[in-house]
Amino acid sequence: MNVVKLLIPCLLTTSIALAQQVPAPQAPPAGSNAPTSSAAPMTGTGATRTAAATSPGSAPYTVKEGNKVDDQTLKGWRTWRALACERCHGAEQEGLVGPPLVESLKRLSKEEFHKTILNGRPEKGMPPFGASKMVTDNWEGLYAYLKGRSDGQIKPGHVYAMDGAKK
Repeated sequence: MNVVKLLIPCLLTTSIALAQQVPAPQAPPAGSNAPTSSAAPMTGTGATRTAAATSPGSAPYTVKEGNKVDDQTLKGWRTWRALACERCHGAEQEGLVGPPLVESLKRLSKEEFHKTILNGRPEKGMPPFGASKMVTDNWEGLYAYLKGRSDGQIKPGHVYAMDGAKK
């Protein structure tokens, strides 16, 4: 058990360092066989999807075609990947030893999410991430990414820059 406690900080540090060096993947070329999402109803114009929020325009993210997102949400996805959150919450946020975030984000407010991410839930095995610069700089993007997943607007897997530029 002590070995596991020693390895977790090492793994997190390595993951963060690697994520900061790896550019985001590019969107699949037009006409490719890449899957598209049709699970959630569209709001807004064109192929841009926004969350069904309590007031118009209050979604914390913007997404097109299910996997092209705004810059802040992209940074949130990178934070998710760098911290290897899928080890506890599942690759599709479906939950493993940690809760299913696609369900939790239907109930958690942005403020509750922020408090949880910074302070952790040590009694349940979630470490605090308040000392991580990546988390403190990108927690709102992480919230946006997870909220988009929870709302069914962002599909599982890789996300790409909305404008198609390498970011």
